[in-house]
Amino acid sequence: MKEIPNYVEELKWRGMIHDVMPGTEEQLQKEMTSGYIGFDPTADSLHIGNLVPVMLLVHLQRGGHKPIVLVGGATGRVGDPSGKTEERKLLSIEDINHNLECQKNQLMKFLDFEKGDNKAEVVNNFDWFNDFSFLDFIRDVGKHISVNYMLAKDSVKTRLDSGMSFTEFSYQLVQGYDFYWLYKNKNCKLQLGGSDQWGNVVTGTELIRRKFFADENKEAEAFALTCPLVTKADGSKFGKSEGGNVWLDPERTSPYKFYQYWLNASDEDAEKWIKYFTLLSKEEIDELIIQHKEAPHMRVLQKTLAKEVTIRVHSEEDYNMAVEASGILFGKGTTETLKKLSEDVLLSVFEGVPQAEVSRSEFENGIGILDFLSQKAGAFKSNGEARRMLKDNAVSINKEKIKEDYQVGTKDLLSNKYILVQKGKKNYFLVSIV
Repeated sequence: MKEIPNYVEELKWRGMIHDVMPGTEEQLQKEMTSGYIGFDPTADSLHIGNLVPVMLLVHLQRGGHKPIVLVGGATGRVGDPSGKTEERKLLSIEDINHNLECQKNQLMKFLDFEKGDNKAEVVNNFDWFNDFSFLDFIRDVGKHISVNYMLAKDSVKTRLDSGMSFTEFSYQLVQGYDFYWLYKNKNCKLQLGGSDQWGNVVTGTELIRRKFFADENKEAEAFALTCPLVTKADGSKFGKSEGGNVWLDPERTSPYKFYQYWLNASDEDAEKWIKYFTLLSKEEIDELIIQHKEAPHMRVLQKTLAKEVTIRVHSEEDYNMAVEASGILFGKGTTETLKKLSEDVLLSVFEGVPQAEVSRSEFENGIGILDFLSQKAGAFKSNGEARRMLKDNAVSINKEKIKEDYQVGTKDLLSNKYILVQKGKKNYFLVSIV
């Protein structure tokens, strides 16, 4: 019999266990076990805050077990109060279904849905709640869990003083029934999630024990494991940038910005996150940590983390483009690199540099470089200043050094709209032709 890798031990050295129910490790060592995580369709993309639970499923499958992705077509209509200070806005059925499809497509990048006895599976809890009447639910499910039990949960206690609707109060029963349905119909014995989900998860294990015994007159075994909520060393929120969430969808967060988020991690965060978000072995990570401590200025941890996660979420091509784009600001880029950048990436790279606009009608017949730099774009205070720097070979257009006789024209446009002026090594100026 093939030995099953120890899933719990793998998560322990990675720092990915917050709570684990007694008996969970033994169950996972005993046999191939199905485990699930629920994802509520609050947006049409997952964000990097969802990556830890996703990685729990990835390691589960790599350990020989079967991952089940539960998409919350039903629970998405209720709203999970866990970790929230106010009630969520309820979405329309159309929005929920659209979001579900988008999230399912993203999850397929991480898990194998095609091969083996432990191939991943997607289920939608709307399939079993759609025909479940309210009266049947409170009779068949609600009677097994007391109000006192529900009130004791942190997700409820923290909201009682500020006000909590019955809709949200009922959420833990709805999620608990998900686990019961999967246990009964899919032989799913394990629920995984973030530490803020512990109350909902153990409600599920409790419901399985009580209801399964009441319905089948049998003892049931159900288990739970949660991971820590990811934090940043400086106290700011993980997964947030100046523009909001860091999304997996490249239309919401460009691969360049995505790469930059990981590249800019602090040393402390990079050492923790490389264990969470990559599949590198303990030996490989230990070696990287040693290399980083010997030469922290090389940022080997950050570079490896950013590479591994960007390729997994996007592609190797997107990673290579992000690296090239990142080098532009530090003098390593070429005209060819600039021309390959999309408009979004170009604007992301040069976000925050001085910008100006020049009329397209003035531009189409060509403009002398002195006039362009000082009079039109305002990159220099005077023709004299521009002339001195040109003479010193210190001015570039789109990363190419130019002379005083240069004519700027449509041939120089990036994305048919932009010209990048560089003064010296580090002073950039982005001109838009409008």
